[in-house]
Amino acid sequence: MLEQILADMCIEPELLAELNEEQKQILFFKMREEQVRRWKEKEALLEKEQSLEKKSKKANEKSVKWLLGSDNDVWVWVMGEHLQDKTYDQICDDIMAERARQQAQREAEEIRKRNEEELVKRFSNALSLKPQIDSSLDSWKKAAIEEEQARLTEAAEQKRTELELKMKEEEERRRHEEELKRLEKERTQQIYMDLKEVQQTVQKREDKEWKESLRKSKAADVRRRSIAKQARDDHKRHSLKAVEHGRVAAMSKAFGGGKPLPPKPKPRSNIQRDHVTGSKSGLQRTLSTSSRKVIIRWFKEEQIPLRAGYEKHTEHLAPWFHGIISREEAEDLLSSKGQGSFLIRVSEKIMGYVLSYRCQDSFKHFLIDASEDSYCFLGVEQLVHSTLSDLVEYHKVEPVTMMGREQLFEPCGQTGNCLDYSDLFQ
Repeated sequence: MLEQILADMCIEPELLAELNEEQKQILFFKMREEQVRRWKEKEALLEKEQSLEKKSKKANEKSVKWLLGSDNDVWVWVMGEHLQDKTYDQICDDIMAERARQQAQREAEEIRKRNEEELVKRFSNALSLKPQIDSSLDSWKKAAIEEEQARLTEAAEQKRTELELKMKEEEERRRHEEELKRLEKERTQQIYMDLKEVQQTVQKREDKEWKESLRKSKAADVRRRSIAKQARDDHKRHSLKAVEHGRVAAMSKAFGGGKPLPPKPKPRSNIQRDHVTGSKSGLQRTLSTSSRKVIIRWFKEEQIPLRAGYEKHTEHLAPWFHGIISREEAEDLLSSKGQGSFLIRVSEKIMGYVLSYRCQDSFKHFLIDASEDSYCFLGVEQLVHSTLSDLVEYHKVEPVTMMGREQLFEPCGQTGNCLDYSDLFQ
């Protein structure tokens, strides 16, 4: 089943719903490894194609050559590593200072333009006002020469007045310019501080979000590493237990121990595969339109000959065995039981089984792969059992996962007079 999922790089929602959290993590790791492997293959093929295209190009065509460093690798300059390079904060400060200066300069230019218009208008009006001469007083006292002298005096006075006005205009313009420069400097500092405050506020918010994201990422990495380490430890422990179990069984057989009942002959009638999808080596999945019908046929023709659901060395069905029931029905059965209670049900979604387990405050469901005429939990290098009964007996001693410590203690049997597996044996 895992090979089929990795080949398709997708998993049906019904199948995903049957996986517990640890099985989902294992599946995530394997799919990610497959993605990386395919990416490397694609990159190698692309590089090969590019090299062939490069060889086929004409020698006179334009091309780009990278500058190489002393190590014969592409020369790279990382901003900030040189002694004369500015730091990121310094560069940001310079940018903000330049923006503040430009904005203050634009505002000062508008004020300067308005002041200039007011000065020109005011002093031009003052120059247009000529002094009036009362000629009636001198008409009978002064001669023609005195009139000329008066005219010259009047012209000199007007020139002096114009000079005074120009001096006042220049003085006022200079005073306005000094005041404008002072305001421009203050405005530049004010704009810079506003930009700095905005940057610090945004940076604090981004730093807080980044730190929270980094914390969650690190916690997820630690959790994944823990799960991966736990999976390796489980595999090693299961392997050692399997070797020990095989040695004990071999010694029992050699010394005349009890022999298991031979399985009933397994008829190999052909199941119609029109409603079945999946690979031969993987767990087969059925379409939702006729899944129950096909699963019942699969159980009757392939699982009953393997004595699936029977107690070992007997002809009685095990108390933990249940038919095609949903996850909710399994949890209802287990809700009145204590921690460590369990049942194995025929999956309503796939051709396989599900171990439903009662925890202290919740429930867990583990998918059991029933392909290859054997039984094991979904995952990488899981311990394979020849019968469901062997799987249950093994996990009565060994937990399903080291992290959850799910050990099978009390089987959860049928309730009432109606048996939920009756349609499997009709």
